[in-house]
Amino acid sequence: MAPAYAGICGTDLHLREGRLAVPLPLVLGHEGLGTVHESRMEGFAEGDVVMWASSRACGRCEPCTRFREPTLCENRRTYGVNRPGAWADHIRLEPGTTVIRMPDGVDPVAAMSLACAGPTMVHALSERRPVRVGESVIVQGAGPVGLAAAALAQLGGARVTIVGGPPERLALARELGIGDDWADIGADVPEADLVIECAGVPAAVGQGLRMARRGGAYLVVGQYTDAGDTLINPHQIVHRQLSVFGSWAFSGAHLVEYVRLLPALTARFDLARLVTAYPLDDHQRALDDVAAGRVLKAVLTP
Repeated sequence: MAPAYAGICGTDLHLREGRLAVPLPLVLGHEGLGTVHESRMEGFAEGDVVMWASSRACGRCEPCTRFREPTLCENRRTYGVNRPGAWADHIRLEPGTTVIRMPDGVDPVAAMSLACAGPTMVHALSERRPVRVGESVIVQGAGPVGLAAAALAQLGGARVTIVGGPPERLALARELGIGDDWADIGADVPEADLVIECAGVPAAVGQGLRMARRGGAYLVVGQYTDAGDTLINPHQIVHRQLSVFGSWAFSGAHLVEYVRLLPALTARFDLARLVTAYPLDDHQRALDDVAAGRVLKAVLTP
């Protein structure tokens, strides 16, 4: 496989900072899109443009077999985390990797804008707590995960308010029509049927619990890395009779659904505008820009 695009995710920053234990040396890159260089898979040929799932479950452990939760696989193997990833000229995809051909007419740059965030939110909003037509939804955070949550919730027929994030990100979301309303942290917003935490800041959880209506739901997606403890008021869970869900990562099936939805997503939202491209050799500058919040989504190209 010859990667044409490789994304930079917040997880890559955590890996650079040593906040996740990984084998070294390691080629990063769990988000990739490229052309088939050589294939032994039936149905794929040299030159096909594809995306591939970042992780592969073992299919043997208790989460895989008894719980049917491949995202919780005890032996999960992930490109760019515990095996070589997409920040390279070529990558060898191991047997069992989910590979999907890109739909005709979809801009690869647009597809890469939510390459990890999109399937992550497909998992959250299809299996953990599905969004329902006509619901009101609050999304905490305006990074790639938050914008993916908002865009997918809108496609699902919900009315979405994005709360928090740098002003320039909220302005871009407004310009692209991602979300129906936009508000700063601390703004007085109506309580919602569903609140989705995508901020990645522990303090956001206590705030989000108070944004859900009585009988509503709270879906926590953004706390992928252990950023520490935070204070919450558990009375809010009981008094509001909330359903609280967590959602971890995604499987190959969720990537397949994300790619299936790309024509609808790109027809409604100009996702390519979320992306800033960097040559592969400039990966260090790209990481620095992501860490400083100077870009929303960095994507490496050969």
